[in-house]
Amino acid sequence: MPSYVFGPVPSRRLGRSLGVDLVPFKTCTYDCIYCQLGRTTQKTIERKEWFPLKDIFRQIQEKLSTELDYITLSGSGEPTLYSRIGELIAEIKSMTKVPVAVLTNGSLFWDKEVRASLMEADLVMPSLDAGEEELFRYINRPHDSISFDQLVKGLLRFRNEYPGQYWLEVFLLGVTTPLNKIKKIAEITKQINPDRVQLNTVNRPPAEEYATPIPDELMQHYPEIFGGNVEVIADYRGTHQQEQFASPRRDVLDLLRRRPCSVEDIAQGLGMHRNEVVKYVTELVKQGKLNYELHNRKLYYKYCFAHGE
Repeated sequence: MPSYVFGPVPSRRLGRSLGVDLVPFKTCTYDCIYCQLGRTTQKTIERKEWFPLKDIFRQIQEKLSTELDYITLSGSGEPTLYSRIGELIAEIKSMTKVPVAVLTNGSLFWDKEVRASLMEADLVMPSLDAGEEELFRYINRPHDSISFDQLVKGLLRFRNEYPGQYWLEVFLLGVTTPLNKIKKIAEITKQINPDRVQLNTVNRPPAEEYATPIPDELMQHYPEIFGGNVEVIADYRGTHQQEQFASPRRDVLDLLRRRPCSVEDIAQGLGMHRNEVVKYVTELVKQGKLNYELHNRKLYYKYCFAHGE
């Protein structure tokens, strides 16, 4: 049976997170230029039961004895494309006190059925990366049927209806968000008035090389533009250093000592989920233990022998 559940993995925002993948790899309403998983291969707004609900639920049950901070519906694409997401959330809530988070781009919030399906989640984390149609199309490369105005109206409607925690992620890029563009995003963010605004930028190899990060020193100046409860998301938190995550990091390093590998190579070789692999290789690159290079449009990670252990 395919694996729909991965982790727990260390999450910058959610601590020990059990990931749940609800759609096939890179099935999404967007094709964001900064996506750490690469380009979207199936851009769609079709909602259906992509995987059997009973199989997903069974795999979640098998992991509930693990120490968890959140069960996170996210994975390799847009989770609200899963037509039975509301039923899944209700089933999880009926059997565990572990809070349920939904990591979504919010692009389908114009659909009242999508909004209704998320009402029982404890935390919903949508995103807003632009303050106007042109920049929205450049950064997010949405499905043709999704407009910027539609996205914003959906984010506002969901805020008005949803009783849980609403954290809005704003992803800023050096090549696309000069100060005047950031101020437009901030104006819309203030209208939405989420419980928390989290400012982020590129810290993993993006889908497109021109999706460049904003330097840390500049990122620290932006919260005052947004106002309210705003934070710049740090690269890593103490969760990553916990002993339970040491073994998979060592496994990744051991494999890469032998030969360079792509994320897919590592996932297959170690029996990990792609998302799990991405988290560990990103951390190891930051620590200087790995580097990477692009070859034939594919990213390969290499062990830095000069670094040692």
